[in-house]
Amino acid sequence: MSNLLHITVAYSPAPRQMHEVEVALPMGGTVQDALTASGLLARFPDMKVESGYVGVWGRKVPLGQLLRERDRVEVWRPLRVDPKLARRERFVQQGARAAGLFAQRRPGAKPGY
Repeated sequence: MSNLLHITVAYSPAPRQMHEVEVALPMGGTVQDALTASGLLARFPDMKVESGYVGVWGRKVPLGQLLRERDRVEVWRPLRVDPKLARRERFVQQGARAAGLFAQRRPGAKPGY
C-alpha cells in the first residue's frame, strides 16, 4: 500500500474553461496542501481560496480538511448574480406564457398539460 494520496484539484477561471491537476500528497494532506501542490495558486493569483469557495466533491470544506484517496478538490468562482434574482428577471422579460413548466405544450393540448 502506498503512502501517497492521489488528489485531483479543479478550477474554472471563466465559463467553459476548466483546469484539472493531479497531485500526489503524503497521508494526512489537507485541502490547502493540495492547492499549493497543484500550482494553480501561482498560475491564477486572483483565485479566491477561502472558506465558501473551496470544496471536496461539491461540498464546502475548510482549508484544513484532511483528504482521502481520489478526492476531488474544487475551487469555485464567486457568483456574479443571485440565481433567484436572475430567474425573476428572466420571467419578467419572457412573460408568464413563455416561461415555466408548461410553456412548451403540444398544439391543441389543454392548458396546463
